[in-house]
Amino acid sequence: MARVTSIEWTEMTWNPVTGCVKVSPGCKHCYAETLSKRLKAMGAERYQKGFQVTTHDDLVDLPKKWKRPRIVFVNSRSDLFQEQVPLNFIRRLFETMRQCPQHQFQVLTKRAERLVELSGDLKWSTNIWMGVSIESQEYAYRSKLLRSVPAAVRFLSVEPLLGEIDRLPLQGIHWVIVGGESGPGARPMKQEWVETIYQQCRARGVPFFFKQWGGVQKRRTGRELFGQTFDEMPIAAGA
Repeated sequence: MARVTSIEWTEMTWNPVTGCVKVSPGCKHCYAETLSKRLKAMGAERYQKGFQVTTHDDLVDLPKKWKRPRIVFVNSRSDLFQEQVPLNFIRRLFETMRQCPQHQFQVLTKRAERLVELSGDLKWSTNIWMGVSIESQEYAYRSKLLRSVPAAVRFLSVEPLLGEIDRLPLQGIHWVIVGGESGPGARPMKQEWVETIYQQCRARGVPFFFKQWGGVQKRRTGRELFGQTFDEMPIAAGA
């Protein structure tokens, strides 16, 4: 449950939790749900419960075995801060991350409320980056909640971008990723929506990463904006 990934802003994934519960419109075409159904049909042992939230104790210490430094997206197939994941399990994962300073860990959630609720019960280290997903102006408040979390890097994943966000709270934010939805049934993303976020990032001096235009066949649409790619990465607070 750790593998090299094609996700443009990371290097590999680590999935000690699988399964999730949809909470907002960005979840409609969840790729992890589709994948879990396929893996269950193929007889994959870890997916015999389908997309039901499942913790995998045997994967908690897995990063300790990796010697070469890596950028790791934590739980690409789930959400670490959903209610079904016990606080004690989250603490164990944070302790593993703290004990692996050679790696950079990227944690992403839509449950900004629970993240804030539990953040004081977790031990943070500079190699743990924390992000929230935002798909429209309605959910931009998640960025404001993220500000109170003591992560060295706080980032926003604005993907899938489903509407214009002309008021994106960027105070205390160190990185913004933007991308369109991809795969069957992908909802369209307008160029002006992307440009609006780009302009806000430039005004605030926040690194901007453009992941993809998306669409049913994302390889055809590419990931160029203004005729170039934007692969900017964050600088930790105080660095």
